[in-house]
Amino acid sequence: MPSANPWPSEIRLNPAHDVLTVAFDDGTRFELPAELLRVESPSAEVRNHGGPKTIVLGKKNVTIAAVEPVGNYAVRLSFSDGHDTGLYSWAWLHQLGAEKDRIWGEYLMAAAAK
Repeated sequence: MPSANPWPSEIRLNPAHDVLTVAFDDGTRFELPAELLRVESPSAEVRNHGGPKTIVLGKKNVTIAAVEPVGNYAVRLSFSDGHDTGLYSWAWLHQLGAEKDRIWGEYLMAAAAK
């Protein structure tokens, strides 16, 4: 039976530091580009404290500088542009992976409108 709260079984950063692979105990495996992770950061800076989400532009070449565990519920990703305040919970990473096409499409539409 699939877990209601998927737990990561593997977190791996590729050699170019531009893709984070996350596998979960429910059998799902996602390759998450650094740009997507950066522009969809769960930080207050991007999420805007409950107001309209900030559209972050110009991150096409961003890379992931570091992946640090935070307790047993998340990782902190540090990016080459200095951003390091987002805590990526297992649930958020799973949702980003499962809904990557929709989330990325919405981001591209919002970015084009800016």
